Amino acid sequence: MKVGFIGLGIMGRPMCKNVLKAGYEVVAFDMNKAALDDVVAAGAKAAGSAKEVGANCDVLITMLPNSPHVKAVLFNENGAAEGLKAGTTVIDMSSINPVESQSIAAKLAETGVELLDAPVSGGEPKAIDGTISVMVGGKEETFNKYYDLMKTMAGSVVRVGNVGAGNTTKLANQMIVALNIAALSEAFVLCEKAGVDPQLVFDAIKGGLAGSTVMNAKAPMMISRNFEPGFRIELHIKDLQNALDTSHSINASLPLTAQVMEIMQALKIDGREKKDHAAILNYYEKINNVTVGEKK
Repeated sequence: MKVGFIGLGIMGRPMCKNVLKAGYEVVAFDMNKAALDDVVAAGAKAAGSAKEVGANCDVLITMLPNSPHVKAVLFNENGAAEGLKAGTTVIDMSSINPVESQSIAAKLAETGVELLDAPVSGGEPKAIDGTISVMVGGKEETFNKYYDLMKTMAGSVVRVGNVGAGNTTKLANQMIVALNIAALSEAFVLCEKAGVDPQLVFDAIKGGLAGSTVMNAKAPMMISRNFEPGFRIELHIKDLQNALDTSHSINASLPLTAQVMEIMQALKIDGREKKDHAAILNYYEKINNVTVGEKK
């Protein structure tokens, strides 16, 4: 099975390397030459365009920032769809609006190409060690065919329904992550204001009901004041915008998600959109005139 891979960013590059480590033949493309050179050094073959990737693979993986990028890579001039053969499959691992996933799937189907929408969760560390979670929408037989390929990048690969269900599940994930980080930020600001060490608070509560994977990942970053991105605020804004757009289209109300969206928007206005989403803490610090954790 020849694998195409387009999108070699923070997540895509280590994911591509894990596919290579599993022994698959990979042809890759990215506008970032340094990223492309890196995966070539790991064993991939470089392509000069998305179309060239499509023409030289049995299955195409895309890992891109948002739906306009996915559509451009697939359908623009020299896009991958020009090279893809009938009977091949696109596994779009980008996090995009589920309605867009369904639209892309319909357009690909006109040429006999299938789509799995398969967004991921876990951030850069889990992308590197191959333990991300993948939530997949698409036909069951197609999911089964490419399960082993997806598992090379992941600790968990679960089919959650038909096309669009993968990205709906990812939106739910991103809502929960954002609200967890905001709750943790509020709690740490309270503790700092009350003169209680946030590190000791974390040590005391992480094994209880409030404990979570989000807390374990983000509390140490907050306490050490490390806001370098594993997942950038600007990307989380994109995800929450997709969640709100989707909710409005199906007549659902998401008041807490909308509130966290505005917090992230305030951080973007403050020039912090490229920081890790743990920097939600900075919003609470600013309005409370306090600094949590190590004073640097």
